[in-house]
Amino acid sequence: MPPARRESEPLPVHYAIYREQRLVISTALGRLTFAEVKEHQNQLLNDPEFNPEFNQLLDLSAVTDMDLSIDEAKMAARRRMFSPASRRAILASRPAIYGMGRLLGAHHELAEGSSQVGIFYDLPSALEWLGLDSLPR
Repeated sequence: MPPARRESEPLPVHYAIYREQRLVISTALGRLTFAEVKEHQNQLLNDPEFNPEFNQLLDLSAVTDMDLSIDEAKMAARRRMFSPASRRAILASRPAIYGMGRLLGAHHELAEGSSQVGIFYDLPSALEWLGLDSLPR
């Protein structure tokens, strides 16, 4: 069992909502668990600034490990968060995380009313797919 996080350590998942760009940027780091993914989803859904019509950049480039079973990945991916018109770009830097992104994307696309998902190794390609020239400031 991994050690508990200390309060001074950064949160494993955080997000920012950019209303003008109609974008949610979710950033994860370190070892990511199913409980943390679920908590992030709950936080977004309860945030009054969140709009399911927005696009999402899910930045997993600093994630070192994803501690999710196949069933947990399926549950997380099939939870309806964004509209079918939304685009969700998953950014990964490690092959194992990229592979998990592909698994999440495949399960997500099997869900009714799913948004579009793209998986990328580089930020410029992810931004281009989202129709952005750069990250919002």
